[in-house]
Amino acid sequence: MAKKDPKDLPVEDKLKNLFMLQTTLSSIDEKRALRGELPLEVQDLEDEIEGLNTRIEKIKNEIDEFQNAVVIKKGEIETAKASVERYQSQLNEVKNNREYDMLSKEIEYQTLEIELCNKKIREASARIEEKTEDLNRATEQMEDRQQNLNEKKSELDEIMQETREEEDRLKEKAKELETKIEPRLLTSFKRIRKNARNGLGIVYVQRDACGGCFNKIPPQRQLDIKMHKKIIVCEYCGRIMIDPELAGVKIASNEEKPKRKRAIRKTVKKAEEPVAPAVPEAAEE
Repeated sequence: MAKKDPKDLPVEDKLKNLFMLQTTLSSIDEKRALRGELPLEVQDLEDEIEGLNTRIEKIKNEIDEFQNAVVIKKGEIETAKASVERYQSQLNEVKNNREYDMLSKEIEYQTLEIELCNKKIREASARIEEKTEDLNRATEQMEDRQQNLNEKKSELDEIMQETREEEDRLKEKAKELETKIEPRLLTSFKRIRKNARNGLGIVYVQRDACGGCFNKIPPQRQLDIKMHKKIIVCEYCGRIMIDPELAGVKIASNEEKPKRKRAIRKTVKKAEEPVAPAVPEAAEE
């Protein structure tokens, strides 16, 4: 037998399928609610650890740069010292004052270069020390966050293990129900459900009011809902409306409106005038 097109289904069946889908999706939401804020906490910790890893790598690169600068400056110092020694040995062989002054200036220049390199090395060493402290703090922070992440993940995995099978079964059921619903109606339902705070896209009438926003529904509109002739949405919240009887929901007797007591007796008593006592007739003489 060929599968019936969801578009050709009567409105009554469309509403039933939608309400069954809503019930299934609400059950999935309940399963996910058991996880609480754990998924968000896990995500936040993972993002923080990723940021710390990036920071640690940056600090390590900066330390390497300072260390390389120290090595270069030490090499420059050795070169300058060798030049000073060479120039000093040449001083003993100068033949005039001009050569002596030139070599003296070169020795003075190389000596200043050595002092400048030593200053740069001290500055770089101080920066290395600062960056090393930053690296140790970031590493300790990352280890602490990693430990918290492992604990949160273990807790989340335990909860998910308990609900995974039931959630997978509900997801399969929801997919099957979606195939029985007209695509345009399904899209509208999903949009309404996404915008609704409680995730309800279709609700039944409760105490003459919308089961989603609890605003009163006019009697004529309630009658239209019970007729199942067309899809009707709440004029306040936009949720799809369904008759509780069609949804298979039993309305408890205590939900019925209590009848207002009539205060007829009191009113009658107030309206009645007091009757004067009977006057006895005069006795015959």
